[in-house]
Amino acid sequence: MNRIDRVTAILIQLQSRRIVKAQDIADRFEISLRTVYRDINTLCEAGVPIIGEAGVGYSIMDGYRLPPVMFTREEATAFLTAEKLIEKLTDTSIRESYRSAMYKVRSVLRSSEKNLLEHIENHIEIRQKPLPPGLADARHAFLHPILQSISDQRSLQIQYKAFNQEHSTERLVEPIGIFYAYDCWHVVAYCHLRLEYRDFRVDRIRNLHATSIPFSRTHPLLKEYLQQNATSRKLQTVVIQVEKKIMKYLETQKYEHGFVEQTDLGDSVEMTFFTPWPEFILRWFLLFADSGRIVSPDYLIEQLREKVIHLYESVISPAGLEK
Repeated sequence: MNRIDRVTAILIQLQSRRIVKAQDIADRFEISLRTVYRDINTLCEAGVPIIGEAGVGYSIMDGYRLPPVMFTREEATAFLTAEKLIEKLTDTSIRESYRSAMYKVRSVLRSSEKNLLEHIENHIEIRQKPLPPGLADARHAFLHPILQSISDQRSLQIQYKAFNQEHSTERLVEPIGIFYAYDCWHVVAYCHLRLEYRDFRVDRIRNLHATSIPFSRTHPLLKEYLQQNATSRKLQTVVIQVEKKIMKYLETQKYEHGFVEQTDLGDSVEMTFFTPWPEFILRWFLLFADSGRIVSPDYLIEQLREKVIHLYESVISPAGLEK
């Protein structure tokens, strides 16, 4: 990137946030702090009203706006890809807002970029894993209200149906953030019913409404909470060995179970996992148990033996399971 393009990009970055640190600019463009200071000075000499405060960062005086900029073909394509992701991986509350924003983005594109998007729009597809029965027909629009609750520091009243529970429960919660993992959205919130932070799957929220009740405490940032939670959980080591020929089917799934490393043993592969839920790995392992074995821990090997015996007995005497 030449200097003119970099200085323009820095100006856009300054407009994107209230305060931008010099180190953030340096990290983004892989330049030294001295170069950042020189580029900021160039913008100031060009008449951009930049306010700099030592130890805080740079900000642009309220009211100043850069005239509309033109997007490159690569940026236009990135917008379209993001639009496809938003359509499939969020709810209506976010989709409608993003769709409205995309109309504004498209309105400032050059004709060539508009033609590009129209041409490739039907050549990008996002496939999502189907929701479980009972949730597939749910029409939720909860992500935006959750984020609004965090911004306003006001509690939410939710009706939540936990896994394997027949009835929903009413919860007063104080959300601290949302994250996407394992094909669904989660909200971490302080739950007044359980008196602790809980991880709620958004697709299991049956109803939600905002309240005027302020947060009862100061909450950690979501990133801090997730890091502390991962550290505090008692992780157990599980080692399994599988035939190399089936590894292509496990490459994606292994990361969902705490995979950390693997060793090539010739015709087989030994994989090590750190997990707080060894029983989940056991259930996963049963899918390909005929092509592998559990190396450790011993108690998990014993649990596998008991499950195999149970499965065998259910096959030779299915009526026995009904007793």
